[in-house]
Amino acid sequence: NTMNEQELKIAEKIKELLCDSLGIEADVLTNDIPLFGDGIGLDSIDSLEMIAAIDKEFGVSMTGVGKEPFYNVESLAKYVAAHI
Repeated sequence: NTMNEQELKIAEKIKELLCDSLGIEADVLTNDIPLFGDGIGLDSIDSLEMIAAIDKEFGVSMTGVGKEPFYNVESLAKYVAAHI
């Protein structure tokens, strides 16, 4: 399940956004660590911040999207790449 160049670039930007807006340590935030639950442990407030940041940065609305794209940075990047 590899990422293409566009997805990798988007993933890097998403990681920057998450580190900036949610204060996540950059060295913890890999492309495949789960963002919720046992991974980073984000909550629903954090997901709203993520949705706002992604909308602002990429112009991709994630409001009302199921939770699958929010699993990790890779799934977020793939979703954004597909909807840009």
